Amino acid sequence: MQYAIIFPGQGSQSVGMMSDLADNFPIVKDTFTEASDTLGFDLWKLVQNDKEAINQTQNTQPAMLAAGYATYRVLKGESDISPACMAGHSLGEYTALVAVGSLDYSDAIQLVTKRAQLMQSAVPKGVGAMAAILGLDDATVVKVCGEFVGEGVVEAVNFNATGQVVIAGNKNAVESACDDMKAAGAKRAVLLPVSVPSHCSLMSDAAEEFSGAVNSLEFRMGDIGVIHNFDASIANNINEIKSKLVSQLHKPVLWTDTVKSMHNTGVEKLIECGPGKVLAGLTRRIEKSLSANAVIDLSSVTKTLEEIQ
Repeated sequence: MQYAIIFPGQGSQSVGMMSDLADNFPIVKDTFTEASDTLGFDLWKLVQNDKEAINQTQNTQPAMLAAGYATYRVLKGESDISPACMAGHSLGEYTALVAVGSLDYSDAIQLVTKRAQLMQSAVPKGVGAMAAILGLDDATVVKVCGEFVGEGVVEAVNFNATGQVVIAGNKNAVESACDDMKAAGAKRAVLLPVSVPSHCSLMSDAAEEFSGAVNSLEFRMGDIGVIHNFDASIANNINEIKSKLVSQLHKPVLWTDTVKSMHNTGVEKLIECGPGKVLAGLTRRIEKSLSANAVIDLSSVTKTLEEIQ
């Protein structure tokens, strides 16, 4: 069976996450300790105890990177896994790059922390917003955003699955566009509990500054291909990897196309490494012939390894 490993992004975090895996596999806490040494504070203690802190983007991003990478290391330590490719949703793309050897783990922790700081400072608190649009096709969501006549930016930014698209931009514009989406036939248009309007043009200045941080680090071509969010394709060289990471900050996440790209290469199963089951849940909505496992505890580790051997 051909399978791909995928990593979740921001939004899948929760207090106490990874506790079952940590109780059974020492590599989990080791991975968090490595991140803590880089960050200068106890990341494991934070994710286990501090609900407010874990949802602050400067903490969420390194925490989710550590969680996804730790889960991958659990699988790798238990079996000689050989995925056909990897991918990650938004922040998860960085986890994938670490897993394939394109980027050192400590460098990635620093990079996503810088990414979070730039994203948070790009738009004043209360000015930006994101909303999930359910029940409209991609083209209609893009069309409604393009026809928005109010003030401010509103753009389609996460193409997550058939009938599930996230929009982002200035808060007032996003709220007004939600009404337009409902008028166009959306089943629901729900504001998300975030203050940073990720992956839209309001992040353009942050992306320009972020490029300096990306270019200061050493990247390598990985042992396994990573399908990038920006264009749902694998980079051909190191400069492309860097360019796609910078573009991802202010361009849409093409997750639907990413999953279809994996399927088109012959992948039959997706294995989500990291907290939650968001990506596994989206998989069947994108491609019914694909199965998906979420690796979140000891039993799911055992079940997944049995199925892919």
